[in-house]
Amino acid sequence: MATSNSRGWEIYYDETEKSWMYSDTKTKYDDSRPCKRCGRMPTPEGYDACLGYIEGVTSACCGHGVASDKYIRRSNEPNN
Repeated sequence: MATSNSRGWEIYYDETEKSWMYSDTKTKYDDSRPCKRCGRMPTPEGYDACLGYIEGVTSACCGHGVASDKYIRRSNEPNN
């Protein structure tokens, strides 16, 4: 089974439903939940609310309480 996280909420792919589902409620994933850690939605620009805009960074994630999901990618770094 494929699993992932969305703003700290565990999700999984349900082959029967052919859809991503929230693990805690078994309801369809709809990207409507705020960050599990800080309780905030992304900024209108799409940044994690607790990080905001960071100069020279192309993408970043606060981890939302999931230690392995934290990252920052600077504009001069390769996409590995």
